[in-house]
Amino acid sequence: MASSQTPPLGNAAEALLRLGQLSLRELSMESLLQTVADLVTTVLPGSPDASVTLLVKEAPSTVASTARLAVDLDELQYERGHGPCLHAARTGEAAEITDTRVDSRWPDYARHAAERGNLSSLSVPLVIDEDERVFGALNLYAQRPNAFDEDSRSTAMSFGPYAAVAAGNVHAYQTARDMAENLQAALETRAVIEQAKGVLIERYKVTPGHAFRLLAVASMNANRKLRDVADDLVRTGELPVVLPGGDRRRQGRRQPLSRPEPQAPEHS
Repeated sequence: MASSQTPPLGNAAEALLRLGQLSLRELSMESLLQTVADLVTTVLPGSPDASVTLLVKEAPSTVASTARLAVDLDELQYERGHGPCLHAARTGEAAEITDTRVDSRWPDYARHAAERGNLSSLSVPLVIDEDERVFGALNLYAQRPNAFDEDSRSTAMSFGPYAAVAAGNVHAYQTARDMAENLQAALETRAVIEQAKGVLIERYKVTPGHAFRLLAVASMNANRKLRDVADDLVRTGELPVVLPGGDRRRQGRRQPLSRPEPQAPEHS
């Protein structure tokens, strides 16, 4: 939603300077793009409504907006699978409707937009991360036809590269942080599983492979994640055992676990 904390700006250069001074480490993708939407509306004549479409692997969503109408118009396009914001995000080309009452490219969408009071629009493409297929569009919706002259189009277009680079940097930072967190979680999971295997190896004199199979069977029978079963074993010394009929018991310290019976060789 729109931010009430963005002070008035004198011109586009000042708005872009403010955008360039943002501390990207302290911002989420949503808060950054909300700032973009707020800033662009302060420097364009006529105070158009703004939104930002994010297209992640062909799945669109509106992550920032200055008015409910902008969100509604975005969602109209998502429902139909076409429209100016999706065209800009998918093709990297700006898309403008000068008069929704007579537009012939997306007539179904344009008719509904006109009924809601939107008579012209401009969508500016944002190329955020091509490798990860993350694209977007900065969308501007006006209540009068031919609302965007050459100067306002140029101003709106100038926000595209700044917003795309900033959003790309935030996306890269968040991706790297998520990867680090996932790696740490994976290492912790592996460590607790190895500890649990060690408990079973020492207690029942089984091989590492047999110990892991015991954990896996307990995990499947108890319908719990293997890591959680391993963590319970390390903390409590007990292993859950689910018997036929759903009777759940705990395998305690002094109860022996049977080894798999050796199978007789098959004869042809």
